[in-house]
Amino acid sequence: MADPELVRTLDYILNRCDDAAIDAVAAAVVRRRRNLALFGADRIPDPQKMARDLSARINIGASIEGLRETIRSMAVRMIRQEAPELTDEQIDELTAAWIPGAGSGGRSFPRDVLASMVEQFVSFSLGRMSPSEDQSLRNEIGAWPERYWKSFPKVIRLIITDYLNGALNEGEFNSKISAALAMG
Repeated sequence: MADPELVRTLDYILNRCDDAAIDAVAAAVVRRRRNLALFGADRIPDPQKMARDLSARINIGASIEGLRETIRSMAVRMIRQEAPELTDEQIDELTAAWIPGAGSGGRSFPRDVLASMVEQFVSFSLGRMSPSEDQSLRNEIGAWPERYWKSFPKVIRLIITDYLNGALNEGEFNSKISAALAMG
């Protein structure tokens, strides 16, 4: 008994094809013959079988990890595009700090609060903070410089350290801090 799909295909070719369809069928036959010659009849990749095999091998944990890695890769590309001056270590710290499950799990402060904390910490560290502001913060928070430092994501600490050590000028510092805060 003939394959019903083959019979329908031959009927279409012999009875209903116009010139354009004949050309398309001819091109498909040439491609199929080339694949048979290259791979052999029993080794031609079957996309449906490959998809089924791949689906059977993927488990949900791997899928989630793959998704996390895809998101991390996208974040790294965006960071490199928006803040090319950041080092690889700083980029790794950003992604680890702000992508769930890829590090610390994110920061606990809104961006504007964190920006204010950075500004206060740097002002204090450079001796630019007024004694009354320092005392006010100590009255409210206690040992605020230590608490701020511990609460900063690592990438923020690295940028602040570079600035305080003179490795960054004020413009570079502001640019890097802005990029780091924007990624959160």
